Amino acid sequence: MFLLMAASLTASLIFLAAYIWSVRSGQFDDKYTPSVRILFDDKKKSKKMEPESVSGSNEEEKE
Repeated sequence: MFLLMAASLTASLIFLAAYIWSVRSGQFDDKYTPSVRILFDDKKKSKKMEPESVSGSNEEEKE
């Protein structure tokens, strides 16, 4: 039981140290994406025709 607790504590400390090292060394700094994000177009949503709007436009044409 104590051996497993020591092993898990050691592994978690290693992962914590690796995370802190990566943050301090700038691994998570993204300097490229924000500068080119404006160049990409947003995806346009397609409008579906509603049955009421189609029938309403036909009635206006008949009158």
